[in-house]
Amino acid sequence: MIALPSKTDFIFEKLNKNGFECFAVGGCVRDLILGYNPKDFDFTTNAEPEEIKTCFSEYKTLDIGAKYGTITVINEDESYEITTYRVDGDYNDSRHPDFVEFSGNICDDLSRRDFTVNSIAYNEKRGFVDPFGGIEDIRKRIIRATGEPEIRFREDSLRILRALRFSAKLGFDIESKTKEAMFSSKDLLISVHPQRVKKELEEFLLCDIDAEMLMTYKDIIAVVIPELIPMFETEQNTPHHIYNVYEHTAHAVANTPADISLRLAALLHDCGKPSKKTTDKNGVDHFRGHPERSVKLAENALLRMGFPFEIRQEVLTLIKFHDERYKMGSYDVKKVLSSMSYGTFLKLCTLSRADIKAQSEFKRAEKLSIIDFAETEAKRIIEAGECYSLKMLRITGDDLVGLGYSGMQIGKILNELLDLVMRGDILNEKYELICFAKSMFDKS
Repeated sequence: MIALPSKTDFIFEKLNKNGFECFAVGGCVRDLILGYNPKDFDFTTNAEPEEIKTCFSEYKTLDIGAKYGTITVINEDESYEITTYRVDGDYNDSRHPDFVEFSGNICDDLSRRDFTVNSIAYNEKRGFVDPFGGIEDIRKRIIRATGEPEIRFREDSLRILRALRFSAKLGFDIESKTKEAMFSSKDLLISVHPQRVKKELEEFLLCDIDAEMLMTYKDIIAVVIPELIPMFETEQNTPHHIYNVYEHTAHAVANTPADISLRLAALLHDCGKPSKKTTDKNGVDHFRGHPERSVKLAENALLRMGFPFEIRQEVLTLIKFHDERYKMGSYDVKKVLSSMSYGTFLKLCTLSRADIKAQSEFKRAEKLSIIDFAETEAKRIIEAGECYSLKMLRITGDDLVGLGYSGMQIGKILNELLDLVMRGDILNEKYELICFAKSMFDKS
């Protein structure tokens, strides 16, 4: 037995009082069986939409999903979806049924759901209704499609990615027949709207994923991110690597914490490598210029899926600088800091460590010590208030106009002065900056 929170009692009371059945259903039941606290609660009933609205006439209701039998009830600023038992028609758009038929049988409703672990209903009077063995699959830690998996995936192909998400989120294995159907049906994902893909992919990437999962299901992930495909067969014959490009990527992603910018950056940071690969006369591979190429490919992928501007910019910045090795010490740290916020710089250090740990052990300790230095030095620079950006420079464009500069000269001179300050060749003091600017004008 499970205990539903008391805040949901009114749902059962209102429907039962009017002669209708009611069950909690889906993810909330699954999570309660697992001992988790559900974020949302969904209910199903033999009452039809208009009858549901009548039962909850004293509450605010939304009938946006009424066409499919769903009425949303608002109580104390919380939303509860109540759906009529139904049987779905064909899914010609691979998302919504062409029509629904309301049913008086709870088992009919459970039969249309995606996975057995989500096809369990519960109320205090009848206990569990579990016609597809969902409780046993929870016990065995298995993700299994409800009924025929090919049919479930044809109805809504996004369920293929959802299976990956549930597997990663719950730490469950995917049952063999369901797994087989995921691969045979994977091309159905091509027709799914990219922004629906984005939502499911984002939730998957924020789960506790490991390199093995990313490698096992790479052909499915690549349907929605085809930029990954060339990485699958690109070897890295270099002392710095022990994996091919995609295997390295999978380990790098697994090495990052669950932050969407970091996970996306790790997934896409080397997607430009295949097109930049060269091999020298000694048989050693090189990938010069791959960060810039990766930025372009990653930008296409992120735009296609509709990730917000702020996330896109942070991901692309992380990819652009992920291979930075700070050979010029504090100057290089300031140069990189000038291109991003301090928070993003800290993420860059995290990404760089994940990248290095996914390589061979060749010079690993040395590489990691460089990243440690960069992180420590950035903190010192910030705390000391040292200049690393134009807005921190104690001379402005207006000052240069007063010295006789104009147009493109102003930006060029400001950047030259900033470079001198960051190198430590001059102080960030207005008088000294003006003197240098005057000398530049005299020379010109």
